[in-house]
Amino acid sequence: MARRANGEGGLIKITGCRYWYVQYYQDGRQVRVSTKTEVKAEALATLRKLMNDRDNGLASVADVRRLRYADLRQALIDSYVAAGNKSLKEKEDGSDTIAGLTTLDTFFGYKAEVVDGKVTVTERGVSVAQITTDAARRFVRQRREEGTGNAAINRSLAALRRMLRIAKRDKKIHDVPFIEFQKEPSPRKGFLEVENFRALLEALPVHLRPLITLLYFCGARIGEALQIEWSQVNLRTRTIRLEPEQTKTSEGRLLPLPPVLVTMLNDIEPKTGRVFDGTNLRKDWMTACAASGLGRIIEVEGKPHDPRYKGLTLHDLRRSAVRNLVRAGVPETVAMKISGHKTRSVFDRYNIVSDNDVTNAMQAVVSASAKIPVRSVKRLAKQAVGKTHVALSSNG
Repeated sequence: MARRANGEGGLIKITGCRYWYVQYYQDGRQVRVSTKTEVKAEALATLRKLMNDRDNGLASVADVRRLRYADLRQALIDSYVAAGNKSLKEKEDGSDTIAGLTTLDTFFGYKAEVVDGKVTVTERGVSVAQITTDAARRFVRQRREEGTGNAAINRSLAALRRMLRIAKRDKKIHDVPFIEFQKEPSPRKGFLEVENFRALLEALPVHLRPLITLLYFCGARIGEALQIEWSQVNLRTRTIRLEPEQTKTSEGRLLPLPPVLVTMLNDIEPKTGRVFDGTNLRKDWMTACAASGLGRIIEVEGKPHDPRYKGLTLHDLRRSAVRNLVRAGVPETVAMKISGHKTRSVFDRYNIVSDNDVTNAMQAVVSASAKIPVRSVKRLAKQAVGKTHVALSSNG
């Protein structure tokens, strides 16, 4: 066979191996890859594809094999930092993470430690070549065996798919494996009536009551509330100013405070630093909800200090705030300004309609119709009956 021109690559046979190998240069380095076939025509097709990938700036097969989970993970974190994404959270040790990432780290063998504020990766995880559709399905099965719900599993799958897409965008991998998401339950419909809120408040420790009251009446997100400083509070005008960097939408907004919360804040001294105390929030929340009949704590065998919980969630307070604002006659555009919702579709999911709302709506219609004179109603009824007889006669 005639020699191929320099740079075109070629096929070679290695002693003792029945498969053809392709060999070419990329970025000054020799690349040699098995085609996994004995058919020369198929091997040539593999060579053409690999060299086409090279000419289009895609990583070589050898480069892909050297790529590890840690590389994809770091690119994902970097993209969140570059975009200023508020979903990026700082862990207690100072490292960055996002929802669902910790369980992916464990599954794919990634480990890191933080020393003097610097993250050192001790185990880089599996090769990217091992992050396949089947691997994602094994991850799902493992999480389900651990009792994890589909919504939490999907947060991890979303992070995995995004890091793979970033790698493809950066031409570090050729294809993104199919990631199959799980069917999630319908959005929660939980909300809290005022009577039940009073019982919950009494069951909570004193230091948590101002925080829970803010969430219930103003619909602030828990992450926003815990960042509020006393310099943002104006007890004279009964408002709190949320700064753009504190909100999920990066837009500042004003929170009007109910009198009960103003009274609580007046009693807090000294008025310096953070306003709301979230110490031991998760455990005290579960205990208070269980005590007031709004939830229950389920002991898990082998995990005496980590029970499961079912019932009212902190986020249900945000739904309650939206619902209460609208039921109080606050225009929906104003209610959205207070709660910080940017899209109407999400706001409508929070504006929950209960059975009482439906029956009250009909009572309002009945009350309004009572204002119509009885004679007018009877006259309209007779006219309707007369028209019906005429229609039946003409059809006959």
